[in-house]
Amino acid sequence: MRNDRVLERKVFYAGANIFKEGDSGDRAYLIQEGQVEIIRNGVTLATIGKGELFGEMALVDDAPRMASARALADASCIIISRDVFKEKLSKTDPFIRGLLNIFVRNIRNLTR
Repeated sequence: MRNDRVLERKVFYAGANIFKEGDSGDRAYLIQEGQVEIIRNGVTLATIGKGELFGEMALVDDAPRMASARALADASCIIISRDVFKEKLSKTDPFIRGLLNIFVRNIRNLTR
């Protein structure tokens, strides 16, 4: 990846679905402004805001989305593609990569 690469940004207006539980995941999102609601089986699990990342678990383990994400208030997000994510992850210490995989597996198992 070149250092001068432009990151894709997208605005999701209040009430807009960003992704749905069960969808395949090919990107993660970093919130620049606004709020996003994480929902599973109709229950709000979290409300997240500026500086927070979501949608990353599907990039770690290639499993379907375990929850839905919806803009609670207009949300400006940086989109992190699978390629960018994998490239960054490949530069990480193998121990940290292993821990990340264990954390994601444990979270998915806890929510089944």
